[in-house]
Amino acid sequence: MPEFWVSSGHHLTPRTDGGGLAVTDELLLAYLARPELVPPDEACDAERALHASLLAAPRGAVAKAAIAALADPEARENWAMMIAFRDRLLAAPSVEAAYLDLVRHGPGQTPPIFLNQLVHLVLRNALDACADPYVLRAAELFFRPQKVSFHESAMLLADAEIIEAHEQSRGQSPLVAMLGREPAGELDVLDDENSWTYWSRSDAFTMALNLGSNPRSREGLARAIEAWVAHLLGIEVAVEPIARIEDPDWRWFVGLDAEATRIGNALWQGEELDADTQSRILALFRLTFPDASFVDAKMAGFPVYLILAMTPDHMLRMKPQNLLVGLPLAAARAA
Repeated sequence: MPEFWVSSGHHLTPRTDGGGLAVTDELLLAYLARPELVPPDEACDAERALHASLLAAPRGAVAKAAIAALADPEARENWAMMIAFRDRLLAAPSVEAAYLDLVRHGPGQTPPIFLNQLVHLVLRNALDACADPYVLRAAELFFRPQKVSFHESAMLLADAEIIEAHEQSRGQSPLVAMLGREPAGELDVLDDENSWTYWSRSDAFTMALNLGSNPRSREGLARAIEAWVAHLLGIEVAVEPIARIEDPDWRWFVGLDAEATRIGNALWQGEELDADTQSRILALFRLTFPDASFVDAKMAGFPVYLILAMTPDHMLRMKPQNLLVGLPLAAARAA
């Protein structure tokens, strides 16, 4: 299998007997190397000493007094969040178990960037045997915010960070600014002819995804959802893209992002969606459980509908944790 997503850090975390990823000193050291935690030139001696002690012993106990002694209030806040996050990782038997604990019991002050990094790492493990670039590119939605644009009748999803960099470059180029091209239109859009290049550029996040007119993109997202649920919950689900919800007795939905949840709640309450709101729905899916014993008795035989949507400013910030806490599972399975 070709290598992909090296930036996830999966090479730092060997698998446990249960198939999850072990929390290793190497993984903790990678967090300590983040720019937010490396003491800047103006850092006080106490901050330098704290950082050095953790580099020597990443699992070492850190007293509250050691953090309180830091001169910079922002440094105190960063270190308090980091140590709390580290302690939750160390308390769990695997990275996957730590992530489940965070989403089920609340992340506390864990920064969103740390949660996204955990999703990146867990998905890398879940998709280790995946050979389909469409699935992998669609799975990037789980941990990388996307900017949505419409280019030549295609609905394109491009990495928001990459788009921001392109827009900054555009601001420096009067000609490009005058032409007014969508930044996503300047990226390679994943298709059957260039999909082989995904493997060499998977960590660059520079390929756009045509979620509108290329059915393989939506199928890829469906497969990524199946893998995510199976890996973290141990439950087999079947997910299929659909054009619309035509079910007069639909009983359950999961919003795959905050905007989709808002739209789904409005539909659930019988509200009519205006054209602008409808246009923000990017994709719909039907999820079913091949084994009905996993489902709450009231939902046996009924599908769960999944909604993906963008915000009014055309941003997609997927919340994959909603799939873990929002499905109508039988009580024993949910526990």
